[in-house]
Amino acid sequence: MLTLLIVLIFAVMLGTGVIPHQYEGGTMDVLADAVTRDAAGGLELKETPALAKLRANVPDLWFIIRDKEGHRLEEGTVPAEFQPFAERLDNISDARFDREIGEAEPPDVRVRWTDTGAGNVQIMSGTKGELSLLRILMQAPNFFVQAILPLSGLMALSTLFVTPWVVHGALRGLGHAAAAAERIDIDQRGLQLPADKVPREILPLVKAVNDALGRLDRGYERHKRFLTDAAHELRTPIAILATRIAALPPSPERARLLQDTARLSTLTDQLLDLQRLDRQRETFGPIDLVDVARTVVVDLAPIAFAAGYEMDFEAEATSILVSGDRTAIERAVMNLIQNAIEHGGNTGKISVGVSAPALIEVADEGNGVPQEERERIFEPFHRLRPRSHGAGLGLNLVREIMQLHGGHIEVVDDVAKGACFRMAFRPLAA
Repeated sequence: MLTLLIVLIFAVMLGTGVIPHQYEGGTMDVLADAVTRDAAGGLELKETPALAKLRANVPDLWFIIRDKEGHRLEEGTVPAEFQPFAERLDNISDARFDREIGEAEPPDVRVRWTDTGAGNVQIMSGTKGELSLLRILMQAPNFFVQAILPLSGLMALSTLFVTPWVVHGALRGLGHAAAAAERIDIDQRGLQLPADKVPREILPLVKAVNDALGRLDRGYERHKRFLTDAAHELRTPIAILATRIAALPPSPERARLLQDTARLSTLTDQLLDLQRLDRQRETFGPIDLVDVARTVVVDLAPIAFAAGYEMDFEAEATSILVSGDRTAIERAVMNLIQNAIEHGGNTGKISVGVSAPALIEVADEGNGVPQEERERIFEPFHRLRPRSHGAGLGLNLVREIMQLHGGHIEVVDDVAKGACFRMAFRPLAA
């Protein structure tokens, strides 16, 4: 492409006259191409088309061609003012002569030694020949090797080392935007991709993504407000319904209705808890996991005893501190114990343990959790046993609370019987 560009520029310059058609080497170029040797080793000219054209365009053509062996070929009449120089060619290697004082372009006479088909010869001639485009094209390979190829190599090396640096600098802002995009999550709302230092070509895309994120945040806020308002509105009619059912005469139907209303009441409470989680980060402070777990165990022990269980509580330390919201952590532990009461088979022991660095484990001796269900049980409204009294939000709420506190919940594999849930918190730095 670089070669074609140079040829195009040269053709334009030649066509517009920036490069003149007449230059000082025109006659010499034609003579150098035509000179050859005869059978006796002397110098002669072969009639080439270029030589015929030169004779036609320059009626007063004259020249002297000689070699180092003394062979000489002349044609035409050397102008009188240049005759003395023609007689002293032995002492001239390369020269330009003109009739007037000063440097003329082209000069009237040119003398030089040049390589030809007859060997190295000296030519003295006028300078009325024209620039030969064909000769220029024939010299193009040499020009390419001597000029364009080194330049192209230099450009390639520069591109090899400079381009990665330039591209890296130009796309550094895009890397920051990608890093910010990786932090966007359902729990990390309100984030925007940084638009500073982003290439101008990418800036419209970044702005469009930020606008889309803003619309998603606003839609999510409307969704949260709807769930919160709906849960609040449901609490009153559910309470009224429970009161009226409790006033009915005792019967199996009354007991089933009370269970259903209790389930609805639990569902509304859990929905409200889910909506409160987003605002509880502002209330974070040092929380003692041992004290929280002990308090919940004491509160739920009567319910566990009534359901046929034994309760066991163990702590490796007197105090294990984490940063969080006490009410939310209590709700998480309570949900796990209630889950154990619901699915433990109404027999055996429910164990609650607190251990370093910041772990709470709740285990029962029931049927356990099937391997294929261990991820799905944390999904909202998914129930391991469809006929259970739960709403399917208890374990999902525990997972949300753990994510809010930078921890996680998992089902422990290495238990002999039953299910064991482990909550892993981020310990508070001393």
